[in-house]
Amino acid sequence: MNLLSRDTDYAVRALIYMATHEQGLVSTADLDRELKLPRPFMRKTLQTLQKAGYLSSVKGNRGGFKLVMPPAKIRLIDLMQVFQGNISLGDCLFKKKLCTCVATCPLRREVKDMEEMVTARLKAVTLADLIRNGK
Repeated sequence: MNLLSRDTDYAVRALIYMATHEQGLVSTADLDRELKLPRPFMRKTLQTLQKAGYLSSVKGNRGGFKLVMPPAKIRLIDLMQVFQGNISLGDCLFKKKLCTCVATCPLRREVKDMEEMVTARLKAVTLADLIRNGK
């Protein structure tokens, strides 16, 4: 089980780079060169971040992407939801169908409690925290 998808990971890395290198616009070529991330995936990730309201963009040779929110306002859980949807540690499956005991299952209640703890922690982590912790 992976908590973070590749797209979320790339998004976080790109946003940290943009926030710590206040050079205005950052191109996908800059990110490719500095972060060693595949350009096609990075371009798609940046476009998704733009549509979600985290970035603005300028087209053309001198174009690129720029943060439109301060790092302290960008929460990890929000980025995860953009790329992964709601956080779920797993569904109980039996013969490829949702288990009929889900409402009374003690294991499922434990998993649900874990999901709530993980979600609460993810809500507390911002891009600014990640930048601070990385130094």
